[in-house]
Amino acid sequence: MPETAPQSPVPPHPAATLILLRDGLEGLELLVMERHAGLRFAPGATVFPGGRLEAMDHDPLWRRHWLDGGPPADLAHRVAALRECVEECGVLLTRDPLASGALDDLRCALAAGEGFAAALARMGAVPALDCMAPLARWVTPETLPRRFDTLFYLAPAPEGQQPVCDGGEAVGTLWASPRRLLAEAGAGQRRLVYATRMTLLRLADCADRAAAMALGRPGPDFPPPIMPRLVETQTGPVLRIPEGCGFSPLETPAENVRLG
Repeated sequence: MPETAPQSPVPPHPAATLILLRDGLEGLELLVMERHAGLRFAPGATVFPGGRLEAMDHDPLWRRHWLDGGPPADLAHRVAALRECVEECGVLLTRDPLASGALDDLRCALAAGEGFAAALARMGAVPALDCMAPLARWVTPETLPRRFDTLFYLAPAPEGQQPVCDGGEAVGTLWASPRRLLAEAGAGQRRLVYATRMTLLRLADCADRAAAMALGRPGPDFPPPIMPRLVETQTGPVLRIPEGCGFSPLETPAENVRLG
C-alpha cells in the first residue's frame, strides 16, 4: 500500500489584536470581550478585540496618518487592530476626542460597506497609529486546520469612550486586571485561549499602564514569531514555546491548553 504524503501546514491568516490599557481601581486594567458561543473559532472565550487583516487595511490613504517619516512595515496590522476594536467594542484610538455620536456613525458606515479610511476622513478623525506598541507575534501551531499569524499591540485607552459590544462576535465587554481574569479562568468562570492566557501572565506583574506600555517593542521591525509546538515529555505532552521569547512558562501541559 503506498504511503500517504504528509499534508502541508495550512498557511496562517495575517491578523492583529489590540490590548487597550488603563489605570483603574484594580491597578492596571485591560479591555476584553466575550466571544459569541456560536462562533467557530474560540466560542465563548474571553479575548482582546482583533481579527484578520482585510483589503481595506492596506489602503494607501493610511500612509498620510503616519506623521514621523515613512510608515512602518506593520501599518496594515495596526489599522486592522483599530478597525476590529471599533467593530467589536465600539472604541477607537484617535489623536483628538471624538464628537458625540461619532462612533455610532462610524460603526454604521462600516456595516454599510464604507471603507474605514474613507469613513474616518469624512469624519475628520485621525487614528493614533503611532501610539500602538507591538508586544508579540503569536502563530498558531502548524498542526491545526485554522491558523493565524497575529500581532498583539499595546495602547493607552482613549479617554471618555465607553465600550459597546457589537452583539455579533462580541456579546460582552469588560475592564479588568490581568490577575482577576486569570483567577476567574482558574475558577472555571472564563475561557481563555492559550495566547490570551500567556499575554495576561506577562502583564500580571505590571503595576500600571506605564509599566505595561514599557513592554512594547521599539522600532519598525515585526516581532519574532512565537509558534508553540506540541512536544512529548516524560510527564506527558506539553505545548512548548522558545526560550527568550519574553513569555513564561515555556512549557504548559497540553491538557491545560485551549488553542481555539
